[in-house]
Amino acid sequence: MNETTSIKVRIKGMSCAACVGAAERALRSLKGVTSVSVNLAAERAFIQYLPAIVDFEGIRVAIVNCGYEAELITQSRTDKERVERQRDFKALKTHFIIAALLTIPIAAGSMFTLPVLSNRYVLFVLASVVQLWLGMRFYGAAISALRHFSTNMNTLIAVGTTAAYLYSSVAVFAPGLFEAGGITPHVYFDTSAVIITLILLGRMLEMRAKGHTSEAIRHLIGMQAETASVIRNGVQSDIPVEDVVVGDIVVARAGERIAVDGVVVEGTSAVDESMLTGESLPVDKTVGDILLSGTLNGLAVLKFRATKVGEDSTIERIVRLIEQAQGSKAPIQRFADKVASVFVPVVISIAVLTFLLWYTWGPSFTMAMMNFIAVLIIACPCALGLATPTAIMVGSGRGARQGILIRDAEALEKTCKVRTVVMDKTGTITVGRPSVAEVSTSPGSAMDVQQALRFAASIEQESEHPLGAAIVNLARDRGIELIGAEGVASLPGGGIRGRLKGMGDEIVIGNIQLMTREGIDCSALMPDVERLTQEAKTVVVMAVGGSAAAVFAIADTIKETSPDAVRRLTDMGIEVVMLTGDNQKTAEAIAGQVSITRVFAGVQPQEKLDVIRQLKGATTGLVAMVGDGINDAPALAQADVGIAIGTGADVAIESSDITLIRGDLMSVVDAITLSLATMRVIRQNLFWAFFYNIIGIPIAGGVLYLFGGPLLNPMLASLAMAFSSVSVVTNSLRLRVALQSSG
Repeated sequence: MNETTSIKVRIKGMSCAACVGAAERALRSLKGVTSVSVNLAAERAFIQYLPAIVDFEGIRVAIVNCGYEAELITQSRTDKERVERQRDFKALKTHFIIAALLTIPIAAGSMFTLPVLSNRYVLFVLASVVQLWLGMRFYGAAISALRHFSTNMNTLIAVGTTAAYLYSSVAVFAPGLFEAGGITPHVYFDTSAVIITLILLGRMLEMRAKGHTSEAIRHLIGMQAETASVIRNGVQSDIPVEDVVVGDIVVARAGERIAVDGVVVEGTSAVDESMLTGESLPVDKTVGDILLSGTLNGLAVLKFRATKVGEDSTIERIVRLIEQAQGSKAPIQRFADKVASVFVPVVISIAVLTFLLWYTWGPSFTMAMMNFIAVLIIACPCALGLATPTAIMVGSGRGARQGILIRDAEALEKTCKVRTVVMDKTGTITVGRPSVAEVSTSPGSAMDVQQALRFAASIEQESEHPLGAAIVNLARDRGIELIGAEGVASLPGGGIRGRLKGMGDEIVIGNIQLMTREGIDCSALMPDVERLTQEAKTVVVMAVGGSAAAVFAIADTIKETSPDAVRRLTDMGIEVVMLTGDNQKTAEAIAGQVSITRVFAGVQPQEKLDVIRQLKGATTGLVAMVGDGINDAPALAQADVGIAIGTGADVAIESSDITLIRGDLMSVVDAITLSLATMRVIRQNLFWAFFYNIIGIPIAGGVLYLFGGPLLNPMLASLAMAFSSVSVVTNSLRLRVALQSSG
């Protein structure tokens, strides 16, 4: 049986989109490799392969043969990668400082007549250190690529700087060769040294900026508790979080992070979930409530039963989803990848053509060489390679901070094209559990609402019915002290009867049909009953001593932010549709409260698929489905974009493209806004990367000179090239700030 395995591999040494292409081609050429995605910004490859045919060692060798280093990423929590990045940055910074200290006297001695420094042999020695030691990283990468009949950004740098360095070296040691041809032997050591120094500076700044794009992962990893306090056999002890098993009773002290997912079994506290959901206010937790790993307990001790541990815990699943999204490629990137695959050979060809044209018809060999070098240096496939992945990393990372988990880059790109949002009702638009919406008492009754609620809740506390639980919850929320009950018994047809301790009157609670059967006159309450029934609320009547005393309206209430979310979507030009299995009257009542005009009610799970297909065929944009239940999973998969409420069933989450941890419809608005902003930045990045090369290469080739303009000095070309990639990454980081301010 051929089952695929997925691994993450860190690839060190890539510098541009051509490097990505070379690595992907090498990996795809391996028998047994079924899928490859290499991310330049994250320096990672996400690989699916058949372990029966190829293993990691074979994958590693293929990467090494391309001239890069490969390392298997085995644990998301490890700090090793961060430490290595810091070490690489420190080494690069050291090389830049040394190069700058050597380049300054080289430039000064070349531009001015200075003692010692203007000596050509001194310039040669200083420039040789820069070229042959500090520039060796470019040679190594270029030679590795050449060995596999490939080229990359390092090839351009190596060829350009070597041309200036060798030309100058020959001018120092064999000037007669130039003089014999009528050429004055000038030296351009400052050109090669300055180019290398500026490119080292650009890479240093780029490495620092790229580090910020992956901070979401580091932030989440930092939220993971290292130990958990577990009670086993009556003994409480701290153990590594990896050793917690499902069913363990875990103690969360005040101020501690929740170690694993679980359900509260003892205690009451407020838990800060902002790091996962983006919700700033702490959430009250009591017995029966769900706790998520990585959240922060407040001021009281909680005991909870572990339900999800290890890779199944919320924090681990989020990290895995973000890594998956950041390692994937958006469809918009395919065009850039195609351009990058032929970019460097085309640039080299243009540079050679530039040299030949200027050498044949230009005023001097020197000008031809300088234009040749300028064309090589100004071209920047690095910016093309970073344009999409950096924006994807920042956008998906920022989404995670807002409780929006995006499965892959394709989902992020598609979301901005959504023009119809289909929403399930229960648990999506509504809270998903019954609650008391209204309490009223019989006209002329001496009983007030507070007393009615106390009597009803005191009887219903002995019941397990969801409607009874709604009455009990409201009483407790209002701080009403309940009375002990006796003789409580369930009644056929939906009701309960019993007596309160110290009181002789029997209390009966149930629907209107039960009251009629029990011979209780409810005529005084009928106006309220009929009105509430028209509003699609479930009506429960309480009778005391044979007289109807109060009526309770119970409904699955809408979430507080649902009306505003629907309004925001409508303002964005998106049609909102309700799709529910509930009856038409209830569906229309809920839809009216949130201003949804198009409703599909009484729809079975299989019929939901048909509705989604119908909507997809009737709209010009894409269709998104928002749901939380098991019955929503097929519709989530059928929609162009499936959006799961994270508080719902796991199968719904697994079927979706986007998961909203917060369970709040405003997150749907945020997800679409996030997609729009990210795609806008990607288009800006790609535009500037292409525009830069389209404009820069002709200028470097001397087009302006033909019309009386200046030539582009290769040193200025290196400065422009070095900062082009930095500007792309910086623009992506600006997305992070923009989303933060809007969120």
